[in-house]
Amino acid sequence: MFHYPCGSLSSWFIIHVSLSLWCIIPVLLCPCSTLCLWYIIPVLLCPCSTLCLWYIIHVVHYPCIALYLWYIIPVSLCFVLADIISTVEFNPSGELLATGDKGGRVVVFQREQETKSEPQRRGEYNVYSTFQSHDPEFDYLKSLEIEEKINKIRWLPQQNAAYFLLSTNDKTVKLWKISERDRRPEGYNLKDEDGRIRDPSTITSLRVPVLQNTDLMVEATARRVFSNAHTYHINSISVNSDLQTYISTDDLRVNLWNLEITDQSFNIVDIKPCNMEDLTEVITAAEFHPQQCNTLAYSSSRGSVRLCDMRKQALCDTHCKFFEEPEDPSTRSFFSEIISSISDIKFSHSGRFLMTRDYLTVKVWDLNMETRPVQTYQVHDYLRGKLCSLYENDCIFDKFECVWNGSDSVIMTGSYNNFFRMFDRNTKKDVTLEASRENSKPRAILKPRKVCVGGKRRKDEVTVDSLDFSKKILHSAWHPQENIIAVAASNNLYIFQDKVT
Repeated sequence: MFHYPCGSLSSWFIIHVSLSLWCIIPVLLCPCSTLCLWYIIPVLLCPCSTLCLWYIIHVVHYPCIALYLWYIIPVSLCFVLADIISTVEFNPSGELLATGDKGGRVVVFQREQETKSEPQRRGEYNVYSTFQSHDPEFDYLKSLEIEEKINKIRWLPQQNAAYFLLSTNDKTVKLWKISERDRRPEGYNLKDEDGRIRDPSTITSLRVPVLQNTDLMVEATARRVFSNAHTYHINSISVNSDLQTYISTDDLRVNLWNLEITDQSFNIVDIKPCNMEDLTEVITAAEFHPQQCNTLAYSSSRGSVRLCDMRKQALCDTHCKFFEEPEDPSTRSFFSEIISSISDIKFSHSGRFLMTRDYLTVKVWDLNMETRPVQTYQVHDYLRGKLCSLYENDCIFDKFECVWNGSDSVIMTGSYNNFFRMFDRNTKKDVTLEASRENSKPRAILKPRKVCVGGKRRKDEVTVDSLDFSKKILHSAWHPQENIIAVAASNNLYIFQDKVT
């Protein structure tokens, strides 16, 4: 039986904070010239690389310094932006945690096994594999640059010793195999030990190749590439419970793929009108039902969710259920349509409920009741009076994700100032916690945070005007069985665990 965070608001502590120190350390030492510092460090570690040092000295001593700095600063900022995490996902067992970033990289963390000497290390996650999933591309026909940013990662249930995951950028979905190898073949007849082809005339005898033990290596191999099926940017992917198909979704279409077929997909939802001027909404997210392989749901920018049954017809343009909460005319404003746009949807593990996240609220819907949500949670209602300024700095278009815990009793979603919110559906309690390097140390207990809306501010409270909107928790994940959560704040990954006494 788990001890949920809302029952003990201060019982959460950090077990691991890890990501690329390569990026953080240079920024702390020299924020405006990360690239220069990166070049200097190899010179100090490797004396033979004096060419890099020559360039840095050249920049410092020569009068054309402005020209060099103009090139160096933009490149260094690109390195920092590439490390920003864009998606987080646990695998079905919770032993692996994958993150994708804006640079197209996927970093997989593996959970440490418990030992008698160090039982506390059981909760820690360390880097297991890192690989470049996508690279920047350019569509010459449309003169369109395709970013390498990883939009979504979805794990496939493990069938053998290897792990499989789907990753996608704006246009292409890839199926990756992550496997371990601790042996390598040796003793080839036509190759020498370095892999070079031997002269057949020098071979006087035949030998049988053997497998030799080597150090453990983790390899990531692209097994399938699913491309050329989306005109618009892919915003979500979801694996079907039949383990044979998955869907990829862009702004106007949902495509159904077979995991074994890369050159063909079926368009099952298409909301593109004949005249694009008649377009009133776009698809924002889509997901398969966790148990029913024929059922899927997709959300729209107008705050509605449509449930589709693929048994009814091949093209699911007509839905079988429609979930939308009627808007109160008295509260309608210029921003109503923007803040009602759904940024994420998640089926509960039981398959009975559907959770949606819009800009200000999280709503839980019963699939048997379409008229209104059974529960509505205010995430940061204190921002309702600041919608105008949020519109001006584009924060109102931020897309926050939401997740269930393993038993569907607690839900979590992110907010600004590196705050993230948890709501206990049973006790009706909620808590606000902060993921911050300044206020968090490994294995330190997190203290609940409060936002002061009006009146006199108490100790440890934060005023609405002092919130930092550049710090935000957009992506998060919850361990499928245990109370372990992962939240991404810019280029930092925080993993928290409920304290067990």
